[in-house]
Amino acid sequence: MQQDLQHIIHGLAAKQILGNVSQKISQLTFDSRKANSETLFFAIKGTQVDGHSFIPQVISSGCLAIVCEELPMNVTDAVCFIQVANVSIFMAEVAAKFYNYPSKELKLVAVTGTNGKTTVATLLFNLFRLFNHNVGLLSTVQNQINEEVIPATHTTPDVITLNALLRLMVDRGCSYCFMEASSHAIHQHRISGLHFAGFGFTNITHDHLDYHHTFDAYIKAKKQLFDQANEDAFALTNKDDKNGLVMLQNTKATKYTYGIKQMADFKAKIMESDFNGMLLQMDGEEAWFRLVGNFNAYNLLLVYGIAYLLGKDKLEIIQKLSQLGSVKGRFDYVRSANGIVGIVDYAHTPDALENVLKTINEVRSGNQQLITVVGCGGNRDKAKRPIMASTACDLSTKVILTSDNPRDENPDDILNEMQAGVPALHYKKTLRISDRREAIKTAVSIANSGDIILVAGKGHENYQEIQGVKFPFDDRAALTEFFNLFQS
Repeated sequence: MQQDLQHIIHGLAAKQILGNVSQKISQLTFDSRKANSETLFFAIKGTQVDGHSFIPQVISSGCLAIVCEELPMNVTDAVCFIQVANVSIFMAEVAAKFYNYPSKELKLVAVTGTNGKTTVATLLFNLFRLFNHNVGLLSTVQNQINEEVIPATHTTPDVITLNALLRLMVDRGCSYCFMEASSHAIHQHRISGLHFAGFGFTNITHDHLDYHHTFDAYIKAKKQLFDQANEDAFALTNKDDKNGLVMLQNTKATKYTYGIKQMADFKAKIMESDFNGMLLQMDGEEAWFRLVGNFNAYNLLLVYGIAYLLGKDKLEIIQKLSQLGSVKGRFDYVRSANGIVGIVDYAHTPDALENVLKTINEVRSGNQQLITVVGCGGNRDKAKRPIMASTACDLSTKVILTSDNPRDENPDDILNEMQAGVPALHYKKTLRISDRREAIKTAVSIANSGDIILVAGKGHENYQEIQGVKFPFDDRAALTEFFNLFQS
């Protein structure tokens, strides 16, 4: 895809343009390693690295077109410099234009919130596949175009990759795309310049304060998604969440609500629930769904509401939605031959962990132990570590504190911070095993028939990141292995 630079930047706001704009561009990038003679390079000021420092490197690689906020000391006529107020915003506008505005050629729906984004986006994708549509998915677990899986590296891709994927979806005949929108992506303008058909909000709880610093800033980042909405879009929010209506305060989109506790546009009621699923009354219609727990009732209701607002028939939505199972790594369970239930869940925030544990406790009988294996990721929000440990102890029979993805941190330092949240009365029921594999093995070895083991924090991830290296590791596979070992 080769285009004239002059055409690419025409009509977009720039402070000044220096140099020759009559050159061909076939690639957009903010990665200096990918720059060449037909590249438009964006010098982004990131949280860790400033792209401006790589300008000499990209010029030496033959790049002759650069977007920046600050001009370098030595400006030559050979290189076209496009100086702008905000490179990230300008890059979003260029990316949308370069790929010929693909988001306008399908119905793009974004789901945001602390917990439930992956489940909701994936259920929507699977539901609309059952409606026989060509559909795209952009999620934490994977990006997907119909049955073709494209590995995901971020909850929300960078804006260049995002537009390239949307263009590919359009070219493959997709009429819908469902995506997760993380607070990082919203704040970093990774979804700017896109045209959305609708927005869904799950909930908001304590998370990502390592990046946003305050809970108020975190809420405002989520709210930006709704603030940018056009009048032809819909915005559907969780009325039972205390910040749910905040999302709708300044949006131009048509406003809708859903809830279980309060009166809302879309209502549901849990009639029955066990480990096999739950009976829900959804907008007056009863159906059995294969997902478990109060939090999944909210997820299903949001999916139902979005599908209805996209024009699908109420009864058809419920009928097809009742066929769908859980999403990988989200209350994903496996049973041993002797009746132990192992549950793998991505719960990595205090609220998500509490929701999963409460769901299990609502279903389990009094003589079933609940053994929780939980850790916290390194180089992330440290404030939630003692809260996660405290929550696990309050709602479990036994707790094993272990490593999640320690990344660049010392696992023992993370465990020390988690252990600080363990109340004295829970010391005896708490173990500390930094090796995650050994922690899961121990949980299986102390479990009896009928007991429940929750392995929380990593969910769908098939690796463990230690000192910058990703080692193969899968919680579900480890559980299955040790179930087989201790039964043989």
